[in-house]
Amino acid sequence: MAAVRGKTKSGEKQAAYRQLKQDLAQGTLGNVYVFYGEETYLREYYLSQAAKQLVPAGLEEFNFHKVECKGLTVQALTELVEAMPMMAERTLVEVVDFDIFKLAEEQREALIALLEDFPPYCCLIFVYDQLEYKPNRTMKRLAAAMERYATAVKFETQSRSDLLNWISRRFRANGKSIDAQTAEHLLFTCGSLMNGLIPEIEKISAYTKGPAVTKADIDAVAAPVLEAQVFDMTAAISRRDFNRAAEILGTLLKLQEEPIMLLAVLGKELRKLYTARLAIDNGKDKFWLMEQWGMRSDYPAKLLLEAARRVSTRWAEEAVLGCAALDLRMKSVNGADGEEELKTFLMTLAQEAAR
Repeated sequence: MAAVRGKTKSGEKQAAYRQLKQDLAQGTLGNVYVFYGEETYLREYYLSQAAKQLVPAGLEEFNFHKVECKGLTVQALTELVEAMPMMAERTLVEVVDFDIFKLAEEQREALIALLEDFPPYCCLIFVYDQLEYKPNRTMKRLAAAMERYATAVKFETQSRSDLLNWISRRFRANGKSIDAQTAEHLLFTCGSLMNGLIPEIEKISAYTKGPAVTKADIDAVAAPVLEAQVFDMTAAISRRDFNRAAEILGTLLKLQEEPIMLLAVLGKELRKLYTARLAIDNGKDKFWLMEQWGMRSDYPAKLLLEAARRVSTRWAEEAVLGCAALDLRMKSVNGADGEEELKTFLMTLAQEAAR
């Protein structure tokens, strides 16, 4: 009978993550895990730690099995799981993008049977990379078995303090220092996923001449995420720097970003700007704005308030309404030229802001 490990329900994701860390620290890894979530850096790190702990060097061929989902049956998986370890206490089986809840009924029943009588010498990790892990509660028996016998660990974006400390350590390893405010700018510019931050930190470290990284160093070489670029575009409009706004839009279109996607991001930024303008009008502070948009840092809130002070409430409201109207038109009018529509909309925003 498989050991019953920590159950993972809604609201228990962080508990499952802590349990995994504790299992590794104590050398007590369980039988079955599900690894999923957007923070792939952490996912790969803990996969490597599990392999390091369970699979002796030089015996990977016998004790570590990584399989893709294509053509995989539960019967074939069972054979891998039940294979005895070679000169080791346990084996590790890693299965990538195996859509458990789309299995046929016979296969689901076979998986339930495997989970209920799981060999104690194996650790099985279902890894969701391209596919989303989404338990189907209508499949009650399978959902209950996964909940009882598997620990589902979601790798999410780390807390702000953990990220800032991690960024500082990465720069320190490259012989550079970075203060908290500059690190916040890095997160705003490049996003908060570690896999995306690592190459940017390397580039910035190589570019920085002095001992400390500056905002200018980041702006000079970092590749900004789409949301940061669109924010810069709206901020440029608020500064009446229409040439800069047009330049950013042109760059995004040359990168073959879909116009409808750009409009969606632009719409969100304009709604944020409108909310910031309302905050100013109603005597609200940055903390209110952070709460409205679920911000984990006051850095973007301060930038939004700064931009909102340069536009009128009427302009911000009309910009949001105009964006919604354009979204409807681009989705409903056959043959609409999305690029030209976006350029025209940007020009309209600029003309209104200039009044």
